[in-house]
Amino acid sequence: MTLNGWLQILFFLLVVFAVTPLLGGFMARVFSRQRTWLDPVLRPFERLIYRLTGVDETHEMRWTEYAVSLLLFSVVSMLVLYAMQRLQAVLPWNPQGFAGVAPPLAFNTAVSFTTNTNWQAYSGESTMSYFTQMAGLAYHNFVSAAVGMSVAIAFIRGIAQKEKDTLGNFWVDMVRASLWVLLPIAIVGALFLVSQGVVQNLKAYDTVTTVEGAKQVIAQGPAASQEIIKQFGTNGGGFFNANSAHPFENPTPLTNFLEMFGIFAISSGLTYTLGKMTGSPKHGWAVWAAMAFLFLAGVSVAYWAEARGNPLLTAAGADQTATAMSPGGNMEGKEVRFGIANTALFATVTTDASCGAVNGWHDSFTPLGGLVPLANMQLSEVVFGGVGAGMYGVLVYIILAVFIAGLMVGRTPEYLGKKIQAFEVQMAMLTVLIFSLMILTFTAISSVSPGFGTSSIYNPGPHGLSEMLYAYSSAAANNGSAFGGISVNTNWYNTTLGLTMLFGRFFMIIPPLAIAGSLSRKKQIPASLGTFPVTTPLFTALLVGVIVIVGALTFFPALSLGPIVEHFMLNAGQVF
Repeated sequence: MTLNGWLQILFFLLVVFAVTPLLGGFMARVFSRQRTWLDPVLRPFERLIYRLTGVDETHEMRWTEYAVSLLLFSVVSMLVLYAMQRLQAVLPWNPQGFAGVAPPLAFNTAVSFTTNTNWQAYSGESTMSYFTQMAGLAYHNFVSAAVGMSVAIAFIRGIAQKEKDTLGNFWVDMVRASLWVLLPIAIVGALFLVSQGVVQNLKAYDTVTTVEGAKQVIAQGPAASQEIIKQFGTNGGGFFNANSAHPFENPTPLTNFLEMFGIFAISSGLTYTLGKMTGSPKHGWAVWAAMAFLFLAGVSVAYWAEARGNPLLTAAGADQTATAMSPGGNMEGKEVRFGIANTALFATVTTDASCGAVNGWHDSFTPLGGLVPLANMQLSEVVFGGVGAGMYGVLVYIILAVFIAGLMVGRTPEYLGKKIQAFEVQMAMLTVLIFSLMILTFTAISSVSPGFGTSSIYNPGPHGLSEMLYAYSSAAANNGSAFGGISVNTNWYNTTLGLTMLFGRFFMIIPPLAIAGSLSRKKQIPASLGTFPVTTPLFTALLVGVIVIVGALTFFPALSLGPIVEHFMLNAGQVF
């Protein structure tokens, strides 16, 4: 570890902190329908969209109607993307002449991008046409992020409102999230990425002759426009197979910083939006502090583990060359232009949020270094989290935290003036149980099924288990990153990972909306001496404890059989 590496990590968090009130305050105005500086440009387009689609922007929805609208929109979008992949051979903007995508892979990909997971069981530059990339995948990068933001805002409204039976209008929230927040960032950000060397064209691939005389195909295409929204929308699906390690997606240290910043920016801003819309800014900062603490804990472990390197390189009997490599840490699977600090930081950021973009190979991390991104996802990705998903996810944990605090003082728990009762706690626990059930059930089946589970892994022992556990954790958390070292383009993995993504998205959305609907109908009650304050360091500590304990108790046995035992076996001289 170096001082330079730590300064880069701390500078990153400082920039995220600085933008939080700016972006969060802007989003609070957007979703409260207050006037913003973008209104003169965007309001005419918004009205036109409502006129063409028949949406009544004044109509308020109960939580059930909000959920049904969201589900219907997602189903239709998923079916359109599935058809687009199957028919891409006859659709335009396909200069490479790619065939239609096979049914299992098309299903998996359609589910993946609809759920904001962007899990890729394919190589983008050899599978998807430009039309599919732009009209299908990039489109979903916008709307899946907008759906997550809409649910988060509906949850916040439910907390803030008093004795009201509605949560807003799903169509209005989604349109405003897309037009006011995501689209302006994408336009400016894409132009900046192009200025840094990210490609943006519709040319056919070039074939060149290398200095050795071999032939090499140079893939290209409309990458910049997809790259920026994949980061700010916490999508993560790379235009190229190497994702943000590819120089056409992430060519410079400046683009690397922007892409990491983009993953956290909106999710961090939503903590300020929470405080602003509920009238308790200190509560928003208390939630932000809990997320920041967990982020720093994760990146510290990842950076330490990767900078420490492979202990076998310094073991007795190691040759001189290996010994000389040890001070450089573990550089396997990392881009030299980014180094260990920025790769550990990127891995932590992308798995704290449900992004999944990578600038290094997680499968090549040390066991404890790989444990960090795996554990981040198993904490339900509430450390800033995905766009919107992180906010409604952490609000579920807040419900549990104030419930536990209420038990401690022997009275009905309260949250920002609303009593937390049996229904809210039941829905919160249902969310937690669904998440863990999907991950552990499919991992268990895969780990004992040679015909379709273990036959796809390339590494034996605990590392192979980690690869399977990582895949299902990534799918359930709607992250999309992968350890690698496992062939997932099979009928078994395409189907089960697709189901895990669907359950991990929509079965994690419906209970929070139900909680929001219940809270919205409740009366506001004044704080008393027995009210647990949710604006103090004590609340922050309790929230961190609940998040960690729930994750640890649920997944620690599986982690013990994977990366933890691999760590001890590595130090004993055995590798996999």
